[in-house]
Amino acid sequence: MSSIAIQPLTRAVRFYEAPIGKKAVMAVTGIVLTGYVVAHLLGNLQIYSSNPEQINKYAAFLHNPANAAALWAARGVLLLCVILHITAACQLWLQNRAARPFRYYKKDDVPNAYAARTMICSGPIIAAFVIFHVLHLTSGAVVRLQEIGPNEPNVRANVILGFSHYPAISAFYILAMGLLCLHLYHGVWSMFQSVGASHPRYTPMLKRVAAIAAILILLGNISIPIAALAGWLTY
Repeated sequence: MSSIAIQPLTRAVRFYEAPIGKKAVMAVTGIVLTGYVVAHLLGNLQIYSSNPEQINKYAAFLHNPANAAALWAARGVLLLCVILHITAACQLWLQNRAARPFRYYKKDDVPNAYAARTMICSGPIIAAFVIFHVLHLTSGAVVRLQEIGPNEPNVRANVILGFSHYPAISAFYILAMGLLCLHLYHGVWSMFQSVGASHPRYTPMLKRVAAIAAILILLGNISIPIAALAGWLTY
């Protein structure tokens, strides 16, 4: 390999070794993962469609063998983003801890400080929830899933059954969504700071936008288990 080809790789490694490099990786992967969270929510909200079969048609489209390659490619990208996001976050946390072993006593912004402190613990809990969620509503390892036909899961029935008959699962889901809300709130406006969009004039607005977006995502997600528990959703 020539020295000309090695130089860009060396610069990329050096950039990543610095805190700004890890923040950039977290920002880019965070954008991808946030986009997935929004897309996933929009898909799930089809359970409120006036056509009860709408969400099942959506699921059948995703599970269509013709779309298998695109689906697995998307899953591969998401998994890579998750790995990079967690790795960069852990390395950045350790790097910051080594550089500043003593905490500051003054906390100017308690809500923001609380959201920041929850990042390191909410991340693993959210990751554990994603694994559980896949086992619950995708693989059927937690609750036996119903199917309409081959590659056609009865998503509507599975969601309603999974939440309405198992309040503990609903409670865990709501808790995880609350942590996701805090994670997104802090992550979104931190992402803007990481890409150099921090300014006394704009940062408060960015924080408000991040808070509103996180709350809307939270309300959309937790509305489904609440509706199932309340009996507002029917098969």
